[in-house]
Amino acid sequence: MNIAKQLYQLQDIDLEIESDEQTLNLIIGQLGESGAVTQAQNNLDSERQQLEELARQQHSIEWEIEDITGKLKKVEEELYSGRIRNPKELTDLQHESESLKASLARLEEQALEIMEKVELATKSVAASDSGLKRMKAEWQHQQRKLTTDMEKLRNTIASLGDKRQRLVKNIEPQAVEIYQELRKQRGTAVARVQQGTCLGCRITLPVSDLQRVRGGSMVRCSSCGRILFLA
Repeated sequence: MNIAKQLYQLQDIDLEIESDEQTLNLIIGQLGESGAVTQAQNNLDSERQQLEELARQQHSIEWEIEDITGKLKKVEEELYSGRIRNPKELTDLQHESESLKASLARLEEQALEIMEKVELATKSVAASDSGLKRMKAEWQHQQRKLTTDMEKLRNTIASLGDKRQRLVKNIEPQAVEIYQELRKQRGTAVARVQQGTCLGCRITLPVSDLQRVRGGSMVRCSSCGRILFLA
């Protein structure tokens, strides 16, 4: 096997390793905490706090209603008992009864508003909780898949690394040094020759270079400097 073909095979391996390593880095970047899940959890926590506050307000109003209802019952019992003969006392009791009824009506209206808010907030919390559970399940599934893909890629990269080492052992060290330097400079060190043209720079090659390439010698393009390979 000529050196150019060996170096071309080496380049294929290196490009595959490079591509797999880029994919691996992307996967690693996606592993771990999910910003979307965290935000959804924060939103749910906030909704639950609002629901708890509404529930406290609802209980407070219910206690006030219960208290005023008890007071109103006592006032009306006293008012209609027939025991009060004094007109002023009767008038005061009537005013107190009216005031308590007005307060009770106001509180009952507030209680209705709070009840509606609690109902809406409860539905919202349930929907957010359900959505978060689905999101977490999808995220966990994705994390498992990413972990599996990561392990496969690591095994593939390790296998390619072993293959690369075996190939390099059969290539002249000086040729490998030239190849590696070109890889650093140009990204690709070996260019295929097609119809007398270097595919690395699209320049037509001199006939003499083509003949040397066909002969199996390691020839570099006079334009781009890449090692020429004729398949």
